[in-house]
Amino acid sequence: MDHSIATWAILLVAAFLGGGLNAIAGGGSFFTFPALVYAGVPAVAANASGTLALLPGYFASTWGYREDLRPPATLSMGALVAISLGGGAAGAALLLTTPDDVFRAIVPWLLLVATLLFAFGPWLLRRFKRDSGEDEANAMVQGFTLAVVSIYGGYFNGGLGIVLLAAFSLLGHRDINSMQGLKNLVSSVLTAIAVSVYAFGGAILWREALIMMLAATVGGYVMARVGRRLPSSFVRAVVIVTGVVMTVLFFRA
Repeated sequence: MDHSIATWAILLVAAFLGGGLNAIAGGGSFFTFPALVYAGVPAVAANASGTLALLPGYFASTWGYREDLRPPATLSMGALVAISLGGGAAGAALLLTTPDDVFRAIVPWLLLVATLLFAFGPWLLRRFKRDSGEDEANAMVQGFTLAVVSIYGGYFNGGLGIVLLAAFSLLGHRDINSMQGLKNLVSSVLTAIAVSVYAFGGAILWREALIMMLAATVGGYVMARVGRRLPSSFVRAVVIVTGVVMTVLFFRA
């Protein structure tokens, strides 16, 4: 890795912006992953190290939205945390055994689907409610959806916030601040367990990740507090634009 002052400045700015973007829209690894690759870190290590760097930003963002945290209608907070832990661990283990070419091929499609889900979530929800209104069925759907998203988050942190916001939007949440709080909480839980698996597999560059943590934590908390005061339409637009940009760039990579 290049250890020049300019490179470290790029890594710190990327971590600050990544933590901030995760707080309001998701996609923070869009900044940290390419910055680490630019610094000369191999792709797998860049993904794992960047995920660790953003972890405290998730916790700071969750605290920033603490007044708005409410569980989904048919899932308890305990169930939400348990599902997130299990899915994050499974996704991280899957990443460590997936060939690089397969990994690169499916990520753009996952981001595309997530962006479309978030953009059209309200319309899809209205259609869904016409055919299903039973709490038991909704609980099963919410649990399964959260498990799938948690596996994705453990597998590849890129765009995780957008995927979670898409899922919560589709499953009935209308308060954007509540969605943001839940998104940050789930991201914190599943990323923590995923990082543990990455560390066990020896995929993390600890010095780079720990230094970037500081900037990501500041960015996450600052933008979480700012994001609570932004109009929901603006935040939704930021999420959609971020998703479109990331999808295009990953397809072109």
